[in-house]
This record gives sequence, structure tokens and C-alpha cells, in this order.
Amino acid sequence: MAGHIQDRWFKTVTNSDGKSLKVKADRHGTGLRYRARYVGPDGAEKSKSFKDGQKRIAEKWLSGIEADMTRGLYVDPSSGRVTFKDFAAQWLASQTTDPSTIVNMELRFRLHAFPYIGARAMNTFQPGHIRVWARALKDSGMAASYQRTVFANVSAVFGAAVDDGIIARNPCRAGSVKAPKLDPRKVKPWTRGRVLAVRNGLPEQYATTVDVGAGCGLRQGEIFGLAVDEVDFAGGVVHVIRQVKLIGSNMVFAPPKGNKLRDVPLPDVVSYALASHITRRPPLDVTLPWKTPDGPPVTAKLLFYSRERKAVNRNYFNMFLWKPALVSAGVIPERSPGERFRQSREHGMHALRHYYASVLLDAGENIKALAEYLGHSDPGFTLRTYTHLLPNSQQRARDAIDQVFRAREDAD
Repeated sequence: MAGHIQDRWFKTVTNSDGKSLKVKADRHGTGLRYRARYVGPDGAEKSKSFKDGQKRIAEKWLSGIEADMTRGLYVDPSSGRVTFKDFAAQWLASQTTDPSTIVNMELRFRLHAFPYIGARAMNTFQPGHIRVWARALKDSGMAASYQRTVFANVSAVFGAAVDDGIIARNPCRAGSVKAPKLDPRKVKPWTRGRVLAVRNGLPEQYATTVDVGAGCGLRQGEIFGLAVDEVDFAGGVVHVIRQVKLIGSNMVFAPPKGNKLRDVPLPDVVSYALASHITRRPPLDVTLPWKTPDGPPVTAKLLFYSRERKAVNRNYFNMFLWKPALVSAGVIPERSPGERFRQSREHGMHALRHYYASVLLDAGENIKALAEYLGHSDPGFTLRTYTHLLPNSQQRARDAIDQVFRAREDAD
């Protein structure tokens, strides 16, 4: 057995005859009687106290410690006393991923995890605590995809705690814990009429953003970061090399999502719209830091900019320009005085990319090419997202056979 059991109610003394006797200690009858002691892998002594009558339990606990050490599963009980909030803060500080991702994770923890599980010590978590918290996420009314993101972030913290030897198991991965399920609803693309109605609802200087989104499939940040130098009017190509991102309240230039630079076909209708836009509102040199708020300054001659002659802030655009345009197009209802607009996540600017994808698939474009145009790193994701929009294969089969047999009849 690793260590030994100390009986703090009795002590051993040697009498005048040299014999060892067990006598009552000064603390006899008070406090916890047994103290299980052992030396951990770090060389420091560890201990845990037990009540009177629990010596066998103490011995069993020590045996478990010895077994965990032998199997390489030992976790220092004292290290797990750190709270989830404190450990998550340490974990965030060690991350080297994109700064905006770290800011967003911190926000998710602060709003959706810390109020529920932040004060609990890491080594006290049971799967039941995660089940209760996951239920609270579901009842909050947030989108299922966002619930999954929050859950994944929290699970990542527990996973790091396992790796660091803080806890033995990740409670988010217990068999009885189910991650939030994705909303089974399929993407329902806008109609051409809705696209035009929303376009007409935007101020003139921003209307062409709809042409770029629906006609080239660019993301919102990529549209706001598009410079005139990246539009090849003669070659009919848009070079997507930059986006405008928000890191907290700071705007920065950054590569497109996933660092995936790409070339996208420039349709004539979008080319004409951009040329007209440039005539009315000439491109403007805008300088922002690169990737991080303290990054090196980068200047781009942007096609779209604010009335303050700065890069477009997505929060301002979405609240004060995009949503009123949705109202004018009848997509969402007008808000009552003092109230917020109705949630319209599925009708964000991303809806223009869905429209773009639906048009290309209907025209017979293949998934691999569409994934490249959209900037998806995995064509499988593109297929899963838009598979229901693919032209009906049965109809194609019928048309192919009909065409062949009609050709034979004509030849006869």
C-alpha cells in the first residue's frame, strides 16, 4: 500500500521497561481520527483525513492512489481545487489561436458558462452538473449551432485539465452527457425578389454589398475588406485576400476565414454594379492593424466605408442598416418602440451566400468548384450544407434517356 494510516487519537510511547504502549493523544475524541498519508510523484507529501470508524475506507483510498500511480492515472487531489472560471482564464491566456476567436470564447464563457459552473472546483464536477448546465443552454433559446459552440469550448477546457493532470476525466464526454444537437432545419435560400427587396432597403452607398454577396458569395467581412485593386474587371475575377474583423471593439484587417485566399468569378452584372458604385463613391484608403489590435498598420483602398470614412463596423451595419432593410423587405417585422428587432440569424448577410450557392447548383455547378468559390476548406461541408439544393438526379436520368431515344427516332 502506498503511504500509511496515522491514528491521530492515539500515540505510541515507550515506558520505563522499554515496552511500546498505545495511549490516548491530547486530541483524542475530537476532529477526524485517521489521516491517510503518501508521497506523490512530485516528492511532496499528500494526505486526506477520515472519521472514526473509517480506517478501512482510508486504506481503500490509499490502495486506489497506489493503483492510479501504477497505471499512470494519478491526479493530485489538491490540484483540482481550482475553479472552472480560474482554470478557463488560465487556459484562454495560453491559447495561440486567432485573437478574435479568443475574444469570442471569453465572451461565451462569461455569458453562458461562468454564471452556471464557474465557481465549482474542477475536481468536484460530475456528469450530472454538465447535464443540468446543458439543459440551461437549451432553455435559453439560443441557436442550436451556438449552443454546440459553447459546449465545445467548455469541453475543451475540461480536456486541457485532463491533459494537465488536474482531473482524471472530462465530464462533458461522459456517456450520459449529450452535446446540443444541431438544428435539423435545412438552408432555405432567398428568392431573387427578396434579394432585390433587401438591396433596395439599404442606403445607396451600401446597396452594392448585396450584389457582391449574392453574385460572388463573399462573406460579410470579406465584402467590407474588398479593395478596388482586388477586382479584376478585365479578367472577370475577384481576388479574395482580406476581411475586416472585430476583435472586441477593435477593427483589424485579417486574411479570409481559414487563411483561404481564393479567386471568385466576377459576373458581368456584379462588374457593372461595382463600376457604377465606384463612379458614385470612389474607393478610399483605409488603414487598420493587421490581425491584432497592436499589429502592423496595413492600408487598402476599400470599396465600402462608413460615413466617417472608416472601415465598416459589422455591429453598426447589422443593427442600423441591415435589419431596417429586412423590415422594409418584409423579412422581419418592425420593432416596437423600446424593443429590439426580432432574432434574425437565418436572415443575416450570410443569406446572400446561400442564395449564391443555390443559383450555382441550380445551374449545374459542381460541389468542388462551389466549395472553392465559397472558401470552404472541406467540400464535404459544402455538400452537407447544400445537398438538398442539388438538382433532382431522377429528373436528370429521365431527361438523358429521353434525349437518347429521341435522337434514335429522329435518325429512323
